[in-house]
Amino acid sequence: MKQKWIAGVGVFAVVSLGILTASGFQNEKDEKPRNEKEIQMYSDTDFAMDTVVMETLYTTGEDKNPLVGETLREVEQTLLSWTNENSQISRLNRAGGASTEVSSELLGYLEMILQLAEDSKGAFDPTLGEIIRLWDISGENPKVPGQEEVETLLQTSGYEKIRLEGKQVTLEEGCTLDLGAIGKGIGCDVIAEELQKQEEITGMILNLGGSSVMAYGQKPDQSQWKVALTDPRDVEGGYLGAIALKGGEFLATSGDYEKYFMEGGKRYHHILDPQTGYPVWNGLTSVTVVCDSGLLADGLSTACFVLGMEDALELLEKYNADGAFADEEHNIYLTAGMEERFELLKNTYTTKLLN
Repeated sequence: MKQKWIAGVGVFAVVSLGILTASGFQNEKDEKPRNEKEIQMYSDTDFAMDTVVMETLYTTGEDKNPLVGETLREVEQTLLSWTNENSQISRLNRAGGASTEVSSELLGYLEMILQLAEDSKGAFDPTLGEIIRLWDISGENPKVPGQEEVETLLQTSGYEKIRLEGKQVTLEEGCTLDLGAIGKGIGCDVIAEELQKQEEITGMILNLGGSSVMAYGQKPDQSQWKVALTDPRDVEGGYLGAIALKGGEFLATSGDYEKYFMEGGKRYHHILDPQTGYPVWNGLTSVTVVCDSGLLADGLSTACFVLGMEDALELLEKYNADGAFADEEHNIYLTAGMEERFELLKNTYTTKLLN
């Protein structure tokens, strides 16, 4: 019997619900200059990049939350979508082996992506789209494909089949790009860049689909941003811990509970091993990464899940990133930097420090 599950939330940004105005801090009111504008809080929920977008904004100006969804949809449709024929990724995939000129923006992302692919020894690979669609784990008819089908598609995948020359990008014939694994991280990076242009915005927490989170600036009370981490084996969506973020940091989680189906008592999830074309089964249930880039946080969480905990540590160190690894035995393994920002919320888990 086949059961299919697609989790809607992997992490949830926890923020204060109060609007922080002078009336909330009467003792400070007389100390503020009369021309100082009050900080207001605005929260919103939207839908973009095929996922739920939640944001909480602190600003002395107008509510800019609606612009977040608009910006994310534009990034997806003009840059990242493999289904929109007008996007740059779609044009690359249709080029049939010919060189295609891309924007400086996309070129910069591709340079980072290929460097991460090389540094992770191929554990992160942006060319698995056709194999992902063969499994259809996020679709209407998930299935275990035949070994021959998988092996055929593996012959046309591999990050080494992407060549960058100036602004020209060439994919070997048959190879396609799919940036779904880092698309939300790119979205977080774009929003962070836009926020820097808005002087009236003092802080923001942005959550894309529960798997990618951006913290910007500060809350009015100067307290840390906190993100609750989902328990991968809690069917009711409970949280196993909370992670503190500073403004300018990004968090991403990759887990076998986000999108999967059960067949024959086995869990088939969406994180595929680029070497085999099959889901990764290494005892891990989720990997969470914190670093200074949304793209890298997304890519590193996927790469570290594929690599496994021991091999992932060198990669995290190279990118100055913090990591948390949850396993089937209800252990949470933390790098030193993650231990400083992690708070355990569920006593069914045990925390252990990674050396």
